[in-house]
Formats: sequence, C-alpha cells, structure tokens
Amino acid sequence: MGMVGGSLEAFIGGVHRRAAIMDGEIELVCGAFSSSPEKSKETGKALYLPENRVYKDYEEMILKEKQLPLGERMDFVAIVTPNHVHFGPTKLALENGFHVVCDKPITLNEEQAEEIVELVAKTGLIFCLTHNYTGYPMVKEARHMIASGAIGKIRKVIVEYPQGWLATMVETAGNKQAAWRTDPSKSGAGGGLGDIGTHAENLAEYITGLKITQLCADLTIFVEGRLLDDDANILLRFDSGAKGILQNSQIANGEENDLNIRVYGETGGLQWKQLEPNTLIHKTNQGARIIRTGVGNLSKAAQVHTRIPAGHPEGYFEAFANLYRNFAFQLRARWEGKTADPVYDFPSAEDGLRGIKFVNAALASDKSDKKWTDLI
Repeated sequence: MGMVGGSLEAFIGGVHRRAAIMDGEIELVCGAFSSSPEKSKETGKALYLPENRVYKDYEEMILKEKQLPLGERMDFVAIVTPNHVHFGPTKLALENGFHVVCDKPITLNEEQAEEIVELVAKTGLIFCLTHNYTGYPMVKEARHMIASGAIGKIRKVIVEYPQGWLATMVETAGNKQAAWRTDPSKSGAGGGLGDIGTHAENLAEYITGLKITQLCADLTIFVEGRLLDDDANILLRFDSGAKGILQNSQIANGEENDLNIRVYGETGGLQWKQLEPNTLIHKTNQGARIIRTGVGNLSKAAQVHTRIPAGHPEGYFEAFANLYRNFAFQLRARWEGKTADPVYDFPSAEDGLRGIKFVNAALASDKSDKKWTDLI
C-alpha cells in the first residue's frame, strides 16, 4: 500500500499502519505523508522506506507509482489525512486504477461523496471506508443475531457516543487534533456530529440492518467561540418503523470514547459498549445472558474476526486490522478470479455517502421549525 497523510506526529496514520500490517497481508511501500515535503521525507526515513518511494505530495505519488511495473507499484492507497484532503487523493487514485482505503468521512461534502460513489461504480475498484467499530467481533455477533431473529422485530435503538476532550477551548491551546476538527474548512459542516455522530449512525445501521429515514435534531455549541457543534441529541425513525435516539457529545466531562448501543426487539434486547468490546449482553424478561468473544457457539462472522483465545483483550487496533485484512482478502480474491466470502465485509463508499447525508439532514433539522427532516 501507499499512504497519503500519516506523518510521525499524526495519531491516525500510526493506527492505520499498525492495523494494515497485523496479518502479514499488506506492506507499506511508499507514501506522501504530509503537506510538507520535509515532514514526508522524515516520516519515510523513520519507516525505512527508500527515498525514491517517498513523495512530496499525493499527485506525484499516484502518477509515478502508476508508471512502475505491476508487482512493484503500490496496489492501493490508504488515505489518512484530515477530512478536507480525502476527496482529492481518492478521486485521483480511482481515476488511475488504484483501489482505496479511506478514513472517515468519505469527503468534505455530499457533492464530492456522490462523485466518489459514482467513480467506484464506474471503475469497479474496491473502496473501504474505515468505520472501524464495525470490525469488532461482538458487533458482528450482534448483527448476526438480529438478522437471525434472536430479538424479534426491532422496536427501539439507542446509540450514544460521549466524549469529554473538547469541554474547553483546547483548539486554541496548541492541540492539533482539536484545531482541525473544529475548523469548518478542514472538518466539514458538522463538528462532533461529523466526527463521532457518524460513527454512531453507522453502527446503528450496521448492527440492525435498518436505514434511518427521518430525524429530528437538536445541536448545540456549548463552548463559547467554537464554530461547530459539540453536542447533539437526535430522534430517529427507521425504514422498518422502529424508533431511535442518537446522542453524541464532545463536552461530556470525564467521558473517554464510550460508544455504546442498545437494540430492543419484540422478544429481547442487545447491548454493546466499546469500552468493554469483548462483551455482548442479550436481554430478555427472563434475565440477561453475557456473550463473550471466543466463547461458545458464536456465528461465523464473530469467529473469523476473533484473533486470540478467550479472556485475552482485543480492541481498537484489532478491529481496525479486521477491516484491512478483509480488504486484502477481497483484493486477493479478485486477482485470483474468485469471489471473496461476504463474511469478510467492510464499510463501503455508499456507507460514506449516508454519513454525509446524515450530517446534512441533522444540520437542516436543527435549523428548521419542522419536527422531522427526511434522510434521503
């Protein structure tokens, strides 16, 4: 793989690199690691890449890599930049025949996202959006159980993503991550809504298999002087008739990354928390059953995404790695003229477009006097 973004000082680039190499399926061979050519060179040197495979920008990388022979050039591009630099390299990579793994969101706005979805369809290339929480084994088990009717027809979905790291104006105090995430020109129209609210939206749709059709949103900027929302409370309607609540916040003091979901059906409920990812709780009126990663008769989807024996913690890196491994399996299957097992799944460009539409619908709802806004 080649990488766009992810210099030594970037958090998410290191996450992607570790996840990509975890299964021995992927090797980093080149990169344009920063908008600064000097930082890109420094990063490439630290990663032991040859100087001629470290590029000053993504345009140079994609066009020069294309000129190399098959088997020597990169096979796909991993894009790990801030949001406003997702569209350009994704578009150029697809136009030049390279598959893409892209950090979320897919692009900065809906028009760009539509173009990428159309380009993926036109080229037939493989695209993965790293909504990494879909890679957890117990998320896969929850999805399987709901699809198998384990809790009956879904009635209610509650999904939450509280954080507390932006409870004060840290973006003006030298925090690089906070600075670009609260800047509309770099983050997009949604603040916390786009940053973590889309993870909650994606998790709710992935686990339930349902689609959000309408929402009613109340967004707030609690920190004076901030330009984008830092708190959201949203009512949801799903295509099956189920109802839901989504709340995300970056001003919830003391919270870490407590993404969690509860799904209630006619005969039972399921609960999963990212802070305790190896545990899924199946609830009925007769009591609760704790389901653990690697224990008992789990679905194939959960089993193939479990990496180590029961009782050994698996977490964020492993979930990320599952997406990269699944992407590699699909790529390998294509080269061999085979069809990859659909159990090795990952979020698509269409999922990315839905995330952008979710943000836009919530922003429109917050400004509207109408109770409900369509998500179409």
